[in-house]
Amino acid sequence: MNYQLTPETNKPRIVTVLSVSPLADDYFSLQAIFSHSKRALYRADSLASAMAAIRRWEIGVVLCERDLSPGTWIDMLEELRVLPNAPPLIVTSRLADDRLWAEALNLGAYDVLAKPFELRELVRSVNLAWLHWYHQREVQTRGWNQMRAAS
Repeated sequence: MNYQLTPETNKPRIVTVLSVSPLADDYFSLQAIFSHSKRALYRADSLASAMAAIRRWEIGVVLCERDLSPGTWIDMLEELRVLPNAPPLIVTSRLADDRLWAEALNLGAYDVLAKPFELRELVRSVNLAWLHWYHQREVQTRGWNQMRAAS
């Protein structure tokens, strides 16, 4: 597995990624890339299966195809918004143009990546999104523990 050392504990944390796409090639492409970096990669082919995976495993980053069946990445983003410590959403598309990028970032997505994936760009975006998620989780956990200790 690919590990990130966290500054608070110096303990390794596994980078967990969920690929949400009805296209099997998306998962196989990510699997080929991540097999060398040893991240934990999970697969969902729909919005419903993605939410089931997020409830089952601790997912740090969601890579979501622009068009799901049914739905779109916007539906995925809306589902994530109601979760405590939701993982960041990275939108993927063969048609990743400036319009999609602007719309996605304005609505709250973490990033947009074009397909086919470019190795360095994909790894950089996933690593930064995971660190963002991890640090948010740590802040929430510390705040909750401080509130419990004060009461």
